[in-house]
Amino acid sequence: MRAAIALLTLFFAGPALAQTVVTSSAPESVAVTVYRDPDRGDGGIDANRPSGFALVTEKRRITLPAGDATIRFEGVMDGMIAVSAVVTGLPGGVIQKNRDAQLLSPAALLDGTLGNRVHLRRTNRATATVREQDAVIRSGPDNAVVLQTAEGFEGLRCSGLPEGLSYDAIPSGLSAKPTLSVTTSSPQGVTADVTLTYLATGFDWAANYVVRVAPDGRTLDLFAWLTVANGNSISLPDAQLLAVAGRLNRESDYDAIDGQPHSAYLSLRCWPLPRYDLTPDGGYPPPSPPPPAAPAPIMMRAEAMEDVVVTGSRIARQEDLGDLKLYRVPMQVDVNANGQKQVALLQRATVPFTLFYAADILAEDEDDTPRPLKRMIRMQNETKGGLGLPLPSGGVAIFAPTHAGESLLLADSRLRDHAIGETVKLDAGESSQHFLTFGRAPESTDDRPVRQLTLSNAADRAVSVEIRIRADDEDQLISKSTKLSRKDGAWLWSTSVPANGTARLRYTIASER
Repeated sequence: MRAAIALLTLFFAGPALAQTVVTSSAPESVAVTVYRDPDRGDGGIDANRPSGFALVTEKRRITLPAGDATIRFEGVMDGMIAVSAVVTGLPGGVIQKNRDAQLLSPAALLDGTLGNRVHLRRTNRATATVREQDAVIRSGPDNAVVLQTAEGFEGLRCSGLPEGLSYDAIPSGLSAKPTLSVTTSSPQGVTADVTLTYLATGFDWAANYVVRVAPDGRTLDLFAWLTVANGNSISLPDAQLLAVAGRLNRESDYDAIDGQPHSAYLSLRCWPLPRYDLTPDGGYPPPSPPPPAAPAPIMMRAEAMEDVVVTGSRIARQEDLGDLKLYRVPMQVDVNANGQKQVALLQRATVPFTLFYAADILAEDEDDTPRPLKRMIRMQNETKGGLGLPLPSGGVAIFAPTHAGESLLLADSRLRDHAIGETVKLDAGESSQHFLTFGRAPESTDDRPVRQLTLSNAADRAVSVEIRIRADDEDQLISKSTKLSRKDGAWLWSTSVPANGTARLRYTIASER
C-alpha cells in the first residue's frame, strides 16, 4: 500500500515539477565586446540608433531543482539575437530556448486586457475629488482607446479631466524586462555557475581625438577617447569593456533576426472639437514667429574641456585579434542604457608634424573665383615619429595656442583608420590668408588654352603648398612651367610661396577625346 501511494505521489508530482520556473533577475558579472558598424565609414555614431553590434557574455549563478525547469534570464539586451545565444554550465544542457517577445508597456497592458474590466480613475480639477469606476476596454492601442462605462462609450482621456487606468493583474505573456527563457532537465538539485553568451544589436563605438598644437608650431599632443554607445534599454553596470577596430566581414542581416521584443505604440486620440481660433475668412491664423536663435559661441577654449590626466594603467590596452585590433579597458565601467561612455583610448606627447596648405582641383577648371586653401597637418605613424600605433577612425578636435597663451579650437576634423607606417593627414580647416585663383595665361590660344594657377600668401612667413590636379586618363599636361610629380593618379604641384608673395603654374592640356 505504501509503495502504491509513493508511486501515485510521484506520478502526480511530475507535471508540477515540469512547470518549475527559475528566474535569474540579473547577471553576477558581464563583459561586452563592441564592434563598429562596418557600413558607417568615418562618420560619427548615430546616438539615437547605434547600428553596430556587441558580443555580450553574462555570468549568472542559478539554483536548479531536480527534473525539468524553465530558466528565465531577465535583463538581456533589447537587441539580443536569440539564435546566437549559447548557454553553458547547465548540468542537463539546454532542451529549447525562447525569446519572450512582448515587453510590459501601457500599450501592451491595454492590448492584453481588451474586452476585460479595468478601473478608471478621474480627478476633478476644481474640487480635487477623485472618482473611480469600472470600465471595459472595447478598442485597443492601435486606434483611439474606447472605454465602456455605465454612462456609455467614450475615449480615454477625452473628458478633459486627469484620468488613468488601473489593472487587477498583468496579462500573461508580458515581461517587464527583455527575457530569454530556456528549458533544462537537471539530474539533481544544484547551484550552477552559468554563462550566457549572445550577439546584440544597438551598440557602436568610435574614437574621438583631441589634438593640442604646441606653441612652437612643430609638435603636438594627441589624446583619444574610446566612445561607446548603448542604444538598448538595459544598462551594464561594472562591465568589462572591449572594442574591436577594423572592418569585420558580416553577411548576416541582423535587423531581420535580432528578434527585438515588440512594444506597441499607445495612440490616444479624441473626436475633433470645434475650433474657435479661426480667422474671419475661415482660415487658420499665421503661426507665431519662432523664438530668436541662441547666439553662437565666438570661440571654444580648450580649458572649457576637462583637463584630462590619464595614467598608463587606465588607458585601453591594445591586442591583436587576427587582422583586427582589440582594445581592452583595464577597469570595469558602467555602460548605461540609451547612453554613451567614454574611456581613455591612447595618448602620445610631443609628436612632430609638418604644416602645409593644399587644394584638390580639376585640370580643366577655369573658375577665377579665389578659393581658400586647406590647412593640413601631416605626421608619420611611426615609433620614431612619436606615434607607431594603429589609429582607429573618429572625430578630431584640433586646438592651437594664441599669443596670449590661450588654447582655442582651430578645427573640427575627422580621421580615417590608419595602420602603423602610414602617413597621417589632418584637415585643420580653411585658411583666411592663403588662396588659389584660376585663370588663363596671356599667351592662351583658342584651340589649346594655357591655364594658370596663382597662389597668394598674405602671411609674414613662407608656406609650403601642395596642389593636386586631377585629369582624365586620356588627358596629358604639356608645356608645364614647373616640374610636376605623379601621385595617386593625379599631378602634384609642390611649391613654396614666399611671405606676402605669390607663386604661379602654367600648363596646357592635350586631350585625345
